[in-house]
Amino acid sequence: MFDLPKYGDGVCLARMAALLDRLAIDRARLQRGSVVVTGSNGKGSTAAFCARIAHAHGLRTGLFTSPHLFRVNERFQIDGVPIGDDPLVRLVARIKTAIADVSAVRGEQFGAFEAMFASACLHFQESQCEFAVFEAGIGGRFDPVRLVGSPVTAVTSVDYEHVELLGNSLQLIVSDKSDACACGGTLIYGDNCRSLRPHILEYNRNRGVASLFVRDEIRIGGETVQPSGQRFDFGFEDCEFRSLDTSLIGVFQFNNAAIAIALFLLWRRQMQPGEPSARIEAAVRSGLRDTRWPGRLEIIRLEPLTVIDVGHTPDGIRQSLAGLKAAYGAQGWILVVGVSFDKKASEIAGALAPSFDTIICTAAHHKGGDAAAIAAAVRKINPQADVRIAATIEDAFSTSQALAVSLNRKIYVAGGLFTAIEFVAVARGGRAKDLEFF
Repeated sequence: MFDLPKYGDGVCLARMAALLDRLAIDRARLQRGSVVVTGSNGKGSTAAFCARIAHAHGLRTGLFTSPHLFRVNERFQIDGVPIGDDPLVRLVARIKTAIADVSAVRGEQFGAFEAMFASACLHFQESQCEFAVFEAGIGGRFDPVRLVGSPVTAVTSVDYEHVELLGNSLQLIVSDKSDACACGGTLIYGDNCRSLRPHILEYNRNRGVASLFVRDEIRIGGETVQPSGQRFDFGFEDCEFRSLDTSLIGVFQFNNAAIAIALFLLWRRQMQPGEPSARIEAAVRSGLRDTRWPGRLEIIRLEPLTVIDVGHTPDGIRQSLAGLKAAYGAQGWILVVGVSFDKKASEIAGALAPSFDTIICTAAHHKGGDAAAIAAAVRKINPQADVRIAATIEDAFSTSQALAVSLNRKIYVAGGLFTAIEFVAVARGGRAKDLEFF
């Protein structure tokens, strides 16, 4: 999409502000009409829930997410529809021109994510979106989404990721992500942040940021998980929404859905205080029920049952595995696992391997780690398992299909985004090598 490196020169906020000014982005309007979602896991699902609720409420809604799974168009959606190819080409051309102008003045290199964020801002403004949800890329302190200036922001979860940029402790990581919220705003924290509550409260105190936590101020109860969907009760302040249905599977989706509801409630109350809760409740029910978000415990085949998950951190992988067992049972699975070369195979294997007795270790074409090294880590953790090595995703697909038929098993594909999405591409008759990621 952009002939730019993944990251630009150093901290990007000043040049990003200059780029938004060059594009005539109405920053005050952007701030009024947007919420920001950051966190280690669950950002995409939470953002999708929130956008769908807003759309069900009758608002023209923009959604900016990353990464994409199959096509870059997925990153820029309005009312659930990705941008078309021709509008995207025109948008990119305008952003490239603006970047060239700003770079010439400042003498700084932009990064690709910065260009995509600017594209989203311009696309949503010119499409007259009334509400927009922006998902952060990495962290929050220096991520472009901080320029949204949103007073309503979420940190879905924290885990050890990008430690070279965010810090090597959960306290440092959650602090960085918290900085996406404007001073005087409200931050919603996911369930797994509760152990960090004393640190978070003190960190936010001097910025005048209010901190709300799922399962404390934001109430969840009555959770039920079934393959056809999930149901839970939600409570926040004077709102009590009972028996909410969501089609997204996984126990972690209760956290994500609750954050999304609270985000929209807080934003809407700022925009229109005193609006009847019954109207918002109807939008919440419809939005949660209709949200679709690929890649998270997604069924890609029924015969044999094949489920993929794009989680890439140990905590996210553990949560997805728990959701898989709750929805589809713990027995009768073949695991297909691949780990990116920049991730710790031993940690990923430690989260997955103990739960499976038949495991196929493979390497994605994109950033795939050595399959033999992954297999060695798996055998060390689960020496009783039948561990096989498939050199490519194509080999992993054919081997898993044959084993599933002969053993009457289900297939679970996990370990990272590239492994899962390349597997889907092969399952659908495509070429995994042809996928383009960022």
